[in-house]
Amino acid sequence: MKALLVPLFVALALQGCSSTPLNTASGDKVQATEAVGPSALPPGAVLKPEQSLIMGAGEQWVGRVVAEVGKDVEGAYRFFIDTYPAQGWTLISAVRGKTSLLVFTKQDRTATVEMSEGTLMGGGTMALTVAPRSAAVAAPKRP
Repeated sequence: MKALLVPLFVALALQGCSSTPLNTASGDKVQATEAVGPSALPPGAVLKPEQSLIMGAGEQWVGRVVAEVGKDVEGAYRFFIDTYPAQGWTLISAVRGKTSLLVFTKQDRTATVEMSEGTLMGGGTMALTVAPRSAAVAAPKRP
């Protein structure tokens, strides 16, 4: 089974790299919604392409998106709590604090959102990781 997963992952990675531009020709930051769709991230989120990896596109993308969310981290948190269930995602876990964590599932996918509050000088950041969900995952073995 592992022998089949490696080539599949490599193929998806190559397809994602060729079909999802994260940087403009000038090296400017890209609006995050251009990469993963308008309903995936809070309004105004700005992608950090050097920290992001997106494979695929549209509703079936997988990977990790890191973005700046500005000073309204609370608004970004509310965006996920309000918007994702309306899109068919089920909230599994929510932790609110200086670093907040949300876990959602939808059919055969999981989404994990980690948000960190900013400092006095800068705004907050978030990382959204979307991956396939598998019920056949084995527990790690001890060495």
